[in-house]
Amino acid sequence: MSPVTVHLLRHGEVFNPDGVLYGRLPEFHLSERGQAMAVMVAEHFREIQNNGGGAPVYLVASPLTRAQETAQPLATALGLEIVTDPRIIEAENHFEGMKVNRAELRRPRHWRHFTNPLRPSWGEPYAAQAQRMLEAARDARRRAYELGGDGAQAVMVSHQLPIWSTRRSAEGRRLWHDPRNRECTLASLTSLSFEGDDIVGVNYSEPAAALLPGAATTPGA
Repeated sequence: MSPVTVHLLRHGEVFNPDGVLYGRLPEFHLSERGQAMAVMVAEHFREIQNNGGGAPVYLVASPLTRAQETAQPLATALGLEIVTDPRIIEAENHFEGMKVNRAELRRPRHWRHFTNPLRPSWGEPYAAQAQRMLEAARDARRRAYELGGDGAQAVMVSHQLPIWSTRRSAEGRRLWHDPRNRECTLASLTSLSFEGDDIVGVNYSEPAAALLPGAATTPGA
């Protein structure tokens, strides 16, 4: 049996001139660069298909605008419907809508949210993010297999922190981490290889790497 692959695709760059932590806020659209990133990812999969390789048969996206807009070029290129799954939404975060800098973090009203950085206490627990993402990935795996059989692929368009928490869980690593060391750039692919419901491999790639220099670095959560 060939593994079924579920690609976790992080959305492209977001238009965020104020530099806020946008989290789950609505109407944060892709920037022009982000739109180009989404197109580049779609072209990446189309090129593989044109060269005789397999292409995704199932496409899922977070309900947030930036994820839906990232999924659209891929849906168009491969003739897929975008299925919206709220389980792969951005992580909850106390600092949503704020500019997260040292001055803001020193405000006493935030101090109670720093009691447990390993959970973390300022937002949705890492373990909860990984659990909901893995449940969605296993459902996507099953649906892709129904549609494409052995070797089928699915894409889930999600967000940096949920994807990174999922990868660390799949690799058996501790979930708490230094956010500066996440390997999950804009429009990157974290690819989970499944045998049945078991993850047997994790691969990482950056099909939009050419557009990363100069891209915004403000995280969503």
